[in-house]
Amino acid sequence: TSASPHARPIVRVRPLTCTETRRGDRRVVHSLGDGAVHVSAARHDATFGFSAVFDADASQEAVFEGSGMRQLVEMAIDGFSCTVFAFGQTGSGKTYTLMGPLAQSETQPASPALLGLMQRSFACLLEQSQSRGSDLALSASYLEIYNEQVRDLLSPGPPCTLPLRWSKTRGFYVENQLSVGFESLEAIVSLLLQGSQRRRTSAHALNRHSSRSHALLTIHICSRAHYSPNVVLQPSACPSKQGTLCFVDLAGSERVKETGSSGELSVEANSINRSLLALGHCISLLAKPRGKWTHIPYRDSKLTRLLARSLGGSGITLMVACISPSSRCLSETLSTLHYASRARRVTTRP
Repeated sequence: TSASPHARPIVRVRPLTCTETRRGDRRVVHSLGDGAVHVSAARHDATFGFSAVFDADASQEAVFEGSGMRQLVEMAIDGFSCTVFAFGQTGSGKTYTLMGPLAQSETQPASPALLGLMQRSFACLLEQSQSRGSDLALSASYLEIYNEQVRDLLSPGPPCTLPLRWSKTRGFYVENQLSVGFESLEAIVSLLLQGSQRRRTSAHALNRHSSRSHALLTIHICSRAHYSPNVVLQPSACPSKQGTLCFVDLAGSERVKETGSSGELSVEANSINRSLLALGHCISLLAKPRGKWTHIPYRDSKLTRLLARSLGGSGITLMVACISPSSRCLSETLSTLHYASRARRVTTRP
């Protein structure tokens, strides 16, 4: 098909926190409706346009229905490579948007109203597979990139480091990663919660539960068309389609001075910021007209290698920019909005 915008950026503005309200922070971000968001502060007055903007009072269900997530699930079943990634400053609500409350576990499930894009997508995927009457084989893999090491979050024992390889047929891939089959909503949610609990997190001045790694959960969908038993067909006439639905929870960008990080936390922050910078650089180059591309430096980080297919190849991507409305977070908020604006200009051939 002809080239089409494949990076659909949406914006979610979280509410002011109790700490921010007590401190007297002003609200400098306002939704204007129709996908427009306005930032107004001293020396800064800017309006940005996106596919959709969700204000602080938007429910998790509203974000799922209004983001185009349901269509993305359907395209993954049809054999497309689909990616959702949440990005923004640390503490801006990325993990909450994707997964829901941090306190949930298998013994303490979250309230259904608070579940994030991931669980809602899993439910949609399983509903679709039943209603379509096709044979779907579903499996999941779950990785984190911590200090430029790729680690498997589903393999038994402590997370083990896996090598990242490249081949002409597969592109960049992780060698020996565990892929676990599932057939029910309970099974895939259990894998999600198990893996998430093994992910590296720490507390600092901006966020008591800061993700210190980028996490990628990929659903592999292999579908085989259903044919009437009365019709005899050659095996080659029963094509299978292989799609993927990848959820990427990026570690938050942060200024070490603001978070008060030192020692190991500071090393982690620098590693996170370097990989996010590499991702931003790739997106900036991809946003240029196709004839002006020279070289897209996917090899600059493990993150950009793993997202190469989603960003510049044959994938379809939903980008969820999470921002704080607080005056104190103004510079990071503007940075996130500029990042998302550039992504709107990236095109692909899915």
